[in-house]
Amino acid sequence: MLRIAVLGCGRIGRMHAANIAAHPRAKLIAVYDIDRSSVEAVAARHGVRACGSAEEAFASPDVDAVLVATVTKTHADYIEKAVAAGKPVLCEKPIDLSLERVNRCADAVLSKNALIQIGFNRRFDPGHRAAWKAARSGEIGELHQVVITSRDPGMPPRSYYETAGGLFRDMTIHDFDLARFMLGEEPEEVFAVGGRLIDPAMMAELNDYDSAMVVMRTKSGKQCHINNSRASTYGYDQRVELLGDAGMVISGNRRTNELRRYSAEETEAATPYLDFFIERYREAFDAEIDAFVASVEKGEPPQVGFEDGRRALILAEAAMKSAIEGRFVNVGEIG
Repeated sequence: MLRIAVLGCGRIGRMHAANIAAHPRAKLIAVYDIDRSSVEAVAARHGVRACGSAEEAFASPDVDAVLVATVTKTHADYIEKAVAAGKPVLCEKPIDLSLERVNRCADAVLSKNALIQIGFNRRFDPGHRAAWKAARSGEIGELHQVVITSRDPGMPPRSYYETAGGLFRDMTIHDFDLARFMLGEEPEEVFAVGGRLIDPAMMAELNDYDSAMVVMRTKSGKQCHINNSRASTYGYDQRVELLGDAGMVISGNRRTNELRRYSAEETEAATPYLDFFIERYREAFDAEIDAFVASVEKGEPPQVGFEDGRRALILAEAAMKSAIEGRFVNVGEIG
């Protein structure tokens, strides 16, 4: 049993703790959060130790690995401390909002051949993974285009925007990683348009966007289009389309059930999409934990490693530069 400590007992940390506790080859051994009431509640729920500090988890001999789900500004520090303690780490995205800090972290940890998995869970979604396999098997012929739709069901609170780091680094970064995964090549050019369509005043004040479209191109000419919105009135919209010269595959949205209603007033009426990321990507989060456990057990590199996190942030920076300057940005221009 891989004994894992979870750092961070917010919404996603609580979910990870429950998933680890339910895993057949892992054991939730300890939890930590700066908020004592949160950590004590999670510890009591699972019957595990509430650490008094993150350092306690890193130093504990009964902790084999660490999952980091704390605020973004702590991620790089905790990755470095986990590696120094000789513990594999699964860290939520992004590694940091600063590419300079991510590069310093890389210098500190990569030479030690540490096992570092980054929490880009969408790679593990059954539908997205099936689409990826279809492309890799040649089912759709030569891949030409990837279209990614990712729209949140509603705007987060202002307090979230103030620390999230901007649409491209916070939301689209998942799509940048998924694009790299699906394309099988590195995008070399990025063009992005940021919009302030939902709450123009707040977005202007915070110098952020609530809507975006991104176009990317690889060296061989493969194309990717990403579209984002912070407020989709019909629910959490998550779709991936892969087009090749022999066909197309689509990984679509999920519902609580597939019942459709037909009447004189409406046709094709159906239940809403699953509420948000924890519900929509539940199977992906489970598979993410399983992949981490398997990597540690086998001593193999993770399926989504540190460099994947770094490259996704580079694309986010390229998109931000493009949106500000109104031009295609060559990825090589970024740090």
